[in-house]
Amino acid sequence: MTTSQPAIRQSPYRWVVLTLAWAAFTMTSVDRATWGPAAGSVGEDLGVAVAGLGLFATTYYIGYVLSNLFGGFLADWLGGRLIVGLSILLSGSFMLAFGESTSQEMGLVFQACIGLCAGAEFGGGIRLISNWFRPEKRGAAMGIFMTATSLGLVIANAVVPSLIQQASWRASYHLFGFISIGLGIICLILLRGGKEQQSGPQEKTRPQIKPLLRNRNLILLGLAGFGALWGTYGFVTWSNLLMTKGVGVDPVQAGIVVVIFGTTAIFSKPLIGFLSDAIKMTRRTLTICILLTFSATLVLFSTATDGVQFLWIAPLLGIAAYVYSPIMLAMIPTLAGEKLAGSAAGGVNAFWQLGSTVVPTVIGMVFGATSSFQLAFLALAAGPLLAVIPMLAIRPVKPASSQNVPVAAAEPAQ
Repeated sequence: MTTSQPAIRQSPYRWVVLTLAWAAFTMTSVDRATWGPAAGSVGEDLGVAVAGLGLFATTYYIGYVLSNLFGGFLADWLGGRLIVGLSILLSGSFMLAFGESTSQEMGLVFQACIGLCAGAEFGGGIRLISNWFRPEKRGAAMGIFMTATSLGLVIANAVVPSLIQQASWRASYHLFGFISIGLGIICLILLRGGKEQQSGPQEKTRPQIKPLLRNRNLILLGLAGFGALWGTYGFVTWSNLLMTKGVGVDPVQAGIVVVIFGTTAIFSKPLIGFLSDAIKMTRRTLTICILLTFSATLVLFSTATDGVQFLWIAPLLGIAAYVYSPIMLAMIPTLAGEKLAGSAAGGVNAFWQLGSTVVPTVIGMVFGATSSFQLAFLALAAGPLLAVIPMLAIRPVKPASSQNVPVAAAEPAQ
């Protein structure tokens, strides 16, 4: 059967849009990850006890979850370009402000503000990708986009300790703040909205989110992501301490294990995205296979007894612990509809983040009660295993037509 689909050519400018959205997401990830290596110095400078430093991270994540909820909605309403640009610009401004903090109270306010601005970028970026990439090509785009979280973690941990030694913790917040502000201005100038911009400002009506609340598939995807992030961020939070305290691994070697775990994600996310676009397996089925592999690898990790075994398992675990995210994100615009892609992505991601919020406490209770390394990791493995159940219940949805994807012959004006 002949169709007009082959005649449709996507605009090359979509790669500029993806690059800018990725760069903005990378910088918000750097801004978020800066707290980890800087926390000790901040506490000493502001007179905050070690036990009180966790409150700074908590206030950040409160703002981050809230901005995920509302950022995607605003991206659907006002446009991804505006939300991405303002998100990174304002989060950079509050990074500068935090670098000038002189008290715990002031620091907590600015940390909350950073999170409140940074989280909006996610929904805006997803909205732009949905506008510029066809459904069958979004896996690769999402894979590239999601490398930002891992890369941000690597950049912050590579740069901040040296800056603290050479100057102070304030220098790191000032540096990343200025870079974020500059990137925000560039995004506001160069980003194009794609289909949302072609439609004209007169059609920018407030999106109706009620259909999302009744969308069974999105709810199931949210539950699956909760379980998946349970495993990923439970490992990130506890693996180092559990290896040293539970098995007796040298702290340096345990740190190398975690570095290998995180580094593999940078390369594996875009690769799985390209793979998902190339193979005939549905993204739902591919996600289920990844989640089962992730759970099995956590169980395997729980059986290791020395540092060498952990080092061998770490690369496989690092891949399995991250590659589900771009595939699941690529499903959101199809399940929700492209007009609500930003709202759906922000809301689903906010629910996913609850998994990373709850799991540290639960795993801490398990290990505290049993002192068992293996039981703690089996509890982690339960998350992605249970996530398979809602994924199995998701009903197939036919992707929306890509006839409105921006084409070279009709690129939107800047």
